[in-house]
Amino acid sequence: MSEPVLLLDVEAAGRHLSQACPVMADLVERHGPCRLSDGAYRPFQTLAGSIISQQLSVKAADTIEARVLAVIGEMAPDAILAVEPDALRACGLSGAKVKYLRALSERSLSGEIDFALLTQVSEEEAVKMLVALPGIGPWTAEMFLIFGLQRPDVLSIGDAGLQRASRQLYDAPLEAIADRFRPFRSVASWYLWRHLDATPITG
Repeated sequence: MSEPVLLLDVEAAGRHLSQACPVMADLVERHGPCRLSDGAYRPFQTLAGSIISQQLSVKAADTIEARVLAVIGEMAPDAILAVEPDALRACGLSGAKVKYLRALSERSLSGEIDFALLTQVSEEEAVKMLVALPGIGPWTAEMFLIFGLQRPDVLSIGDAGLQRASRQLYDAPLEAIADRFRPFRSVASWYLWRHLDATPITG
């Protein structure tokens, strides 16, 4: 049987994290309520955006996604398949990412990927379903669980930004400090990312 799917309660998460440690309490006070639960469930758009942003800075990913949208009109599977691959590559996408976007579009239209089922299964099962898609690795699957499915307790150990924030704030790797954030590690991650967004890059 699948584990029960936990829903995100940002108010409870904020209280828990504020009690977890003074560093997180400061982040919660500084950045306000977590906004992970603000968005609607838009699975195709979230996955497509994750593919575009792989191995790119936020600024570069936003720029390329805006170019793609200008070409296709909307982030939808039929819109992606309606344009030639060369038009997508001209937006700044690699050939591999174009291939992955088209594969995602084809499997979405065929029903091979069941986005409704993803909301009902455990995190382990959701990751297994996602990494079966071309171009979707563990990091992309974890980002989908956090931003798409809004699961409250996902930790992406391989996320370079989270590791950098952990070392800046705790002088320790993420895996050494993350247990204190259970069962709201997704929300803790959101605050660590906000810290990075607000911290000027030096050096």
